[in-house]
Amino acid sequence: MGLNQALEQADRLLSLLDAEFEALKSQDLPLFESYQQEKVGILEYLSATQLAEINQDDPAWTGFLDRVKDCRDRHRRNQILIQRKLDAIRGALKTLEGAEAASSVEVYDKMGRLSAGRRGRGLADA
Repeated sequence: MGLNQALEQADRLLSLLDAEFEALKSQDLPLFESYQQEKVGILEYLSATQLAEINQDDPAWTGFLDRVKDCRDRHRRNQILIQRKLDAIRGALKTLEGAEAASSVEVYDKMGRLSAGRRGRGLADA
């Protein structure tokens, strides 16, 4: 495989990473998943390529390296978006778990007795 094919694959990977980002932003997980197989194929193709034999003084080599760096940056951007979405989901789950814990808390009046309005009823029952 030559440098031209590697450039084409890197360009395709860039466009896939952009499409992946758009799918993540719109929370279209089936579309996001559909990109994964092609992305893995491109990465395997590039990693199996014998790029060490290419003349590194060739300006196309510099262009290829720039594209690979762009791919890395876009992958990191997508990774950050995924992590933020996961953090938001975890936060929502903690909030929901906290609401359940608060519903089982019993309230006492000034005399130290269980409050009449709360006896036997939790927040979830109200």
